[in-house]
Amino acid sequence: MLSIGVDIEEVNRFKNKKLSFLKRIFTDNELEYCLNKKNSHQHLCARFCAKEAVIKALSSIGEKKPPFLNIEILKKETGVPYINILNNNKYDILLSISHEKDKAIAFVVIK
Repeated sequence: MLSIGVDIEEVNRFKNKKLSFLKRIFTDNELEYCLNKKNSHQHLCARFCAKEAVIKALSSIGEKKPPFLNIEILKKETGVPYINILNNNKYDILLSISHEKDKAIAFVVIK
């Protein structure tokens, strides 16, 4: 089984958002990482794209949409991002994310 998902967003969607809003989408680990970055809205947006790409890839293979807080985008010590799906890690999921001034994008492959 092979499945893909992709998402692209405007980074300004995450500029100056209240913490109460962000806590509905991002885990504490994600917020700690992103909010300590200079342009945190770019990092938040890239993680949101990754979550959306995961949802798209999972739905294409008939899986139920997990809540945003059950999809966690983390980084290995090498700096490579990876996906941790809480309560359901039965898939091997590959992730590529990128962001720049105005846009963020994520691409997911489920093997």
